[in-house]
Amino acid sequence: MPDDLIALAQPEFVLVAWAAGLALASGAVALTRLVGPGFTWMVISLAGLLSLSGAFGADTWWVRFGLIMVGLALVFARNHQLAGIFQLTAGFAYLTHAAAIGGWIPALTGTLAMGAVTSEMMLAHWYLVDPRLPRSILRVLASVGLAGLAADSGVVAVLGLPGGGATIAYWALMVASIVLMAAAIAALRQPAYSGVMAATGLSYLAVLTTLGGVFLGRVLVAGVGPFAN
Repeated sequence: MPDDLIALAQPEFVLVAWAAGLALASGAVALTRLVGPGFTWMVISLAGLLSLSGAFGADTWWVRFGLIMVGLALVFARNHQLAGIFQLTAGFAYLTHAAAIGGWIPALTGTLAMGAVTSEMMLAHWYLVDPRLPRSILRVLASVGLAGLAADSGVVAVLGLPGGGATIAYWALMVASIVLMAAAIAALRQPAYSGVMAATGLSYLAVLTTLGGVFLGRVLVAGVGPFAN
């Protein structure tokens, strides 16, 4: 845990942790060889853009190294093995940078929650185009996202939440995210094409509630802005 909780509310911390999750998930998907390079190009580009928030200033070596790995993953996206390795390396580099800001545990739980939920939503679009693809990786991403949400909620609760309406809103967002991801997993068990459609729609909503919950929880714990003590 960080010595100074204000570090948890830094946009750089949350955005780089999100980028780490996207890079790790995209790298794992690339290694499965289930989908073409389009998924890599889309997800790792978003991860690179998010990580730019931590690429300037002092002690940014890990982010800059991650950006180099992102560039290599984009170039070699048609080679699943190389692209996967480059993306996983970028993800670990981003996670290391985020952990240096806000601590390993909050960085890891945020990475799992935001990265898996967002990646599951993005990958679901490939299944809408080709419903014959095996759904196992979608269920894995949704399950990791579900576990990350539960773990992140626990970490924020341990760090200490203030009373008031903002904390109620936080729990509403996190509970909604957990319910939505659980519903997406249930929808993926349906063999019909409508199951993937339902899971994709639920994942869209889960991305919004997850990002809102993760950001709000860290701001509440840090006690900054309108939530300053």
